[in-house]
Amino acid sequence: MEFDFLSPVSAEVVTYAQQLSVQQLGSKVAFHTELEFPAISQFSIVLIGVPEYRGGNGAQEVDLSLVRKNLYQLYPGNWHASLADLGDVLPGNSLEDTYFALKNVVQSLLRQSIMPIIIGGTQDLTYPMYRAYDSQEQMVNLVSIDAQFDFGKQGEAISKDSYVSTIIVEEPNNLFNFCNLGFQTYYNPQEEIDLMDKLYFEAYRLGELSANITLAEPVLRDADLVSIDIHAVQSAVSAIYNPNRPNGFSGKEICALARYAGISDKVSSFGVFNMTHEPEECALLAQIVWYFLEGFNYRANDYPFGTKTNYTRYIVPIDDQDSLVFYKSNKTDRWWIEANLNEVTENKYKSNTLLPCSYEEYLQACNQEIPERWWKIQRKMML
Repeated sequence: MEFDFLSPVSAEVVTYAQQLSVQQLGSKVAFHTELEFPAISQFSIVLIGVPEYRGGNGAQEVDLSLVRKNLYQLYPGNWHASLADLGDVLPGNSLEDTYFALKNVVQSLLRQSIMPIIIGGTQDLTYPMYRAYDSQEQMVNLVSIDAQFDFGKQGEAISKDSYVSTIIVEEPNNLFNFCNLGFQTYYNPQEEIDLMDKLYFEAYRLGELSANITLAEPVLRDADLVSIDIHAVQSAVSAIYNPNRPNGFSGKEICALARYAGISDKVSSFGVFNMTHEPEECALLAQIVWYFLEGFNYRANDYPFGTKTNYTRYIVPIDDQDSLVFYKSNKTDRWWIEANLNEVTENKYKSNTLLPCSYEEYLQACNQEIPERWWKIQRKMML
């Protein structure tokens, strides 16, 4: 069974949670212990640790107990979603063994429509999470919150700095869109920036998002898999001092992004990686997970599937081409733009017919400015 790969939560963490008040999160969590494994079908979300660091620049041991304690001492809101902590996928004999185990665990959870939250390890663990979608028969939108694109060099073995290249080139290729949030230009070769444009992928600079964090909301609303590199946060905030990384998201910004990911009806797996054992960073990671849980519990389920009776339709005439069609949810005031499939109705991307957007993009269209995200998706669907 897939869940045989999971080791129990430490007795120390379970005992700690049992001693918390009934108002704190830890008292509301079901734990995988030496004596009991939670009935998976009863839960909406599960937390899994993966202390695998061989995809980095050297092996290290990180105890995920401190993250769990920091998380479980927090107070939940008026949440309805049930949470289970399934313990850890321990490193296998080889890195590939760990990938295999994590892929199978995530795959089983996706089949049951259960949200996996993966913590710890290096960011190359995003790769087996992506491969878990192979059995879903769907295209995948991957969003990485990171200062770098993680393309790596041609022929380089998969690692935390090159896993995206593996995802792009490896068959079966189920990647529809890749978006990077928070890249810092000076950490990325111009060739990689050009490649992002050539493949019609999306990238938002740190400065853009720091000036207006809401730019990320439509992107995360369209994601299936969200992967956070904790080093995308300012070193002064995460307490991991690195003189070469003085810039990054603030704690408030990274938590806002996590909440956007959680509130997205489409996001079905979430991971936070490259953490260390520093107490301040463990506390920050716990709050990132808390904000994701907060968002998840406030999902509106307003993606306009099927009937669109609860949406207002706007048709915007555009010079020299067909009109653009927008939908606004009467429930949340969120916006979508319709993709034009006239020439690509047999394309494998047919399911991607509605693209989340912002009210500002609707106003752009009214001023005869084609939204960039819509333009890129159109070109991608015609490849």
